[in-house]
Amino acid sequence: MISILLLFFLITVILLFWSLFKLIFRTENNLQNRLEHYISINEKKVSLSKVEVKPFSFIQSMKQRIQKKVLTREKNTRLETKLAQAGLPLKPEEYILFQWIITALLGGLFFLLSGNWFLFPVGGILGYILPKWYLGKKQRGRVTKFNEGLADMITTIVGSLRAGFSFQQALKSVADEAASPIKEEMDALLKEMQYGKSMEDALNDLKERMPSEDLDLMIQAILIQRQVGGNLATVLDKIVETIRDRTKIQRQITTLTAQGRLSGYVIALLPVILGFALYLIQPDYIGTLFHHPIGIAMLVVGLISGIIGFILIKKITTIEV
Repeated sequence: MISILLLFFLITVILLFWSLFKLIFRTENNLQNRLEHYISINEKKVSLSKVEVKPFSFIQSMKQRIQKKVLTREKNTRLETKLAQAGLPLKPEEYILFQWIITALLGGLFFLLSGNWFLFPVGGILGYILPKWYLGKKQRGRVTKFNEGLADMITTIVGSLRAGFSFQQALKSVADEAASPIKEEMDALLKEMQYGKSMEDALNDLKERMPSEDLDLMIQAILIQRQVGGNLATVLDKIVETIRDRTKIQRQITTLTAQGRLSGYVIALLPVILGFALYLIQPDYIGTLFHHPIGIAMLVVGLISGIIGFILIKKITTIEV
């Protein structure tokens, strides 16, 4: 019976969280939906009641308060850049609000499942870290996917240049044929140049949105060629060859260091998972660690040792090419 109640509770929390997420982070950038919304209001002459306006105005006021009191100009710019790098359609204040919501939900969920106030801050910390981890994961995945298609993108540009196209026409052909995220980045680059931004500034903005060493190499070659002249297609051919060789070496290194990286994850996660499992099976048996001074000292020493071991293994297995 308790398991069924916990299952219903988890489903309720998930549905509540999803509804809040859809309410707060609805797609405001969809121009067509917004125009249809206002057109339908004008046609039907329907006035929104206070009950309909109140939750949306409250959410908007919360976003404005977060933007004024929490986000400084520098932090807002940095977070906006990270969200753009991750490809998430969120504003910085929306991300902060989402982080607060998931922190409160996970903290309350841990407390309700365990009945122990000690796990409330544990769940809150986990909820606060989880969005940052997801944001970093999306950033790394998007950059990796971009790098995987970068050599083919440059090859397409070289072929277009040798066919007599201009550089902007070559970028347009890449935007038409490439897959995500190269397609979105090339579209954004072309739009910036069409709106009057110089090619140098547009390429530097692309480098900020996509922090890739291979892309930086390509951009520097293009900017130097525009200043001193030369055959851009030949230069980009050499860059493609360099990128392919570097990618081959990186994959070999990843394969050779896989066992070491797995050992680091085991060292970091095994004590936590084992302690949580023992706490669920026999709370009184492991509870002494959280109440007795010697047990707390052992936990602190074990936590510090695990972190040091994980950092050392990560340093050893990280080889730059």
